[in-house]
Amino acid sequence: MTSTLLVASRREATRSALLERQLRKYHPHVQGKVRALAARHTRVADLAASFPALLFALAVPRGGVASASALACVIDGRSLADAAAAAGVALWLRKLPPEAFTSPITRLPDDELLRRQIANHLPQSPKLAPVWLKSVAAVAELAHGPAAVWIARELVRAPPRADPARLRLLGLWAWFSTQPATLGHTLIDRRWTPGMQTGSALAAADTWRSMIELHVSLGPQPIADMWLQPDRVAGYDFIPLTSTADISEEAEAMQNCLRTYGHQLAHNRSRLWSIRRCGQRVATLRVAPRFDDPLPVIAELNGVRNTAAPREVWWAARQWLDAHDLLRIEMAPRKWGTAPLDRPTWRPIWRPYWLAKRRIPEWLPLAPSRKALDAL
Repeated sequence: MTSTLLVASRREATRSALLERQLRKYHPHVQGKVRALAARHTRVADLAASFPALLFALAVPRGGVASASALACVIDGRSLADAAAAAGVALWLRKLPPEAFTSPITRLPDDELLRRQIANHLPQSPKLAPVWLKSVAAVAELAHGPAAVWIARELVRAPPRADPARLRLLGLWAWFSTQPATLGHTLIDRRWTPGMQTGSALAAADTWRSMIELHVSLGPQPIADMWLQPDRVAGYDFIPLTSTADISEEAEAMQNCLRTYGHQLAHNRSRLWSIRRCGQRVATLRVAPRFDDPLPVIAELNGVRNTAAPREVWWAARQWLDAHDLLRIEMAPRKWGTAPLDRPTWRPIWRPYWLAKRRIPEWLPLAPSRKALDAL
């Protein structure tokens, strides 16, 4: 009898030590609540080792969850799956350490396929776990389950070095990548795929954001005043780029960053031209005022992939520019930030997303906002 009691006592001591180690791993600002709940019943306390996420969710429930019902499931000895379902906790969170949980756990996708996939990308480092979970939850909410699995893999493969705020842009881009019937989808040059790495995904998402900025900055109407006139000089044709379609085609053909000039064009700070010979694009020209010079000058003149344009192209460009009566050209630049974005373009881009998510986020407002666009 004494031997049996001694064994039982040792087991209880081992169990208590294990639970204490687990409870200490919870973040200090929630540890008090977790400990108080664990003290209510041994089955609840055991969750610290068997399902840390569920114990946390019961102690720090998110709004709208019937935590009392989930707690009753645990105390009554029902399955962890039943208790997790009642608490709205994804089963695949079971293997995450206590350190991962610092704020109420949001509702996460939890289908069988996702469980199998994400199990391969759980963080091994407790230090990484909170950032990993917040990022996966954010992308799941912003985009969809496959994108959440993707960011889970990428965060484990290469721990995050970029601003977490960039996840909003990545999430939007990943969502629109899977929505072919939307305007936002048509503006994507390179769509999200699960095989991409974070660097290439961010580059593609940035290109998409630039396309959106170009469209909402210029709207559907072509630029009426190009300052200068089309002409042919020394065998080179100077073709105005007056619309978003013109600019996009030139950017793709010349492999340059013209799509990023929406802000400049809307504020009347630049004009863009294509230089062609025998119908072939040879250079892209940006005309703009420079420094204190009130007259338009050649601000940029580059070939494919921003390589240096040949001397004869520069010579033709200067002849073309000097053939104008520059003194009569009124450029009248607008003060930065005063050019309004085009509302009829803004809303059709984002409406499918608002409807699908059943909300209009503060960071993606109904009214066009340069601040919101710049923050992505």
